[in-house]
Amino acid sequence: MKLLHTADWHIGKQLNGFDLLEEQWHAFTQIREIAKMEKVDGIIIAGDLFDRAIPSVSAVKALNEMFYLLNMEDGFPIYAVSGNHDSAQRLQFGGEWFERQHLHLATTIADALKPIETDTTQVFLLPFFDPIDARIYFEKEPDEIRTINDAMPLVINEMATQFHPEKHQLLVTHFHVQGEGNEAYELTSETTSTVGGLSAVSASHFQLFDYVALGHLHLYQASPNHKMRYSGSPVKFNTKEAKNQKGVYIVELDGELTTRFIPIQPKKDLIVLKGTYEELCSSEFYTQQPAKGSAFFSIKLTNRPLDQNPRQRLSEIYGDIVELHYLLEKTSGDMEIQHMRKRTALNEEEMIATFYEEMTGQALSDRQQEWTEETLISLRKEGGQS
Repeated sequence: MKLLHTADWHIGKQLNGFDLLEEQWHAFTQIREIAKMEKVDGIIIAGDLFDRAIPSVSAVKALNEMFYLLNMEDGFPIYAVSGNHDSAQRLQFGGEWFERQHLHLATTIADALKPIETDTTQVFLLPFFDPIDARIYFEKEPDEIRTINDAMPLVINEMATQFHPEKHQLLVTHFHVQGEGNEAYELTSETTSTVGGLSAVSASHFQLFDYVALGHLHLYQASPNHKMRYSGSPVKFNTKEAKNQKGVYIVELDGELTTRFIPIQPKKDLIVLKGTYEELCSSEFYTQQPAKGSAFFSIKLTNRPLDQNPRQRLSEIYGDIVELHYLLEKTSGDMEIQHMRKRTALNEEEMIATFYEEMTGQALSDRQQEWTEETLISLRKEGGQS
């Protein structure tokens, strides 16, 4: 079986106010051409189809058209799961009709336990889920399933009971999976929150599968090992991704597993520039950069300009400036700044626990921690995780 593996399309995402839909269409066109050229048997999309739980009308229209082109016009089966940015409930709409067209979109744990059977392979689609979802599905008490690592063995063991001994087993899922190949990986634009089970999931849970197609981390270099891979996002969504090559994997399960990463090119690249204001405004410097309007720029200034409106001047030279930062010398207030940064780096659970302890002098009890987790999960599902 030969498949194209992609993930984290985040249709509808903006980069600091700049609409990326044109970039996303440009990446999609290349993905579609690669699928045709490679004559794949199907296309994997490993979660985060949309950027938010309630996507814009233009985002919904774009994804519908993309699915139509791949599935109805080109005839490719699609194997997709919902991610932490998606609304599982909204993506459930039209499920029965989708399956008849070989558009398989899993949004619940129950969906994950019904493999899609091909002549040679069983495809299991495991969407992003929260610990509370697993507690409800498996009828467990809160102290039995507190984290995704508690829940995952129950899910995988249930899947394993359906393994066909003469077929390959392939898993599509959307979590931060950690193994020997990505222990030092630094998160970029993905959330670092542990709320809703977004803390790292051990790669050891997935050893039974011949290939695990992952979504959630946006760089393909973040893959845990050779048979558990992230394709990365097809578009650069953060300046930390600026120097990263985007692309897709071609996965072949024919006897032995083989994978090939195929790059895709941006329409407008994301460029990070660093220097003094005077350097960046000099023609000797800016004439060596992409022409105005042909790229997105993140600019880091190492001095404070005298101009009243430096951003306007830089925009006149470079065009679309998505970020403007000042990298100035440290001041006497750095200790307070570092303290604030440390606090803002905490996830929601840690912030609430730290605040409670500072106010009362006592740590949260186990039951209070459960209430905190369940409340934050509920809020994230209502508003979408960014």
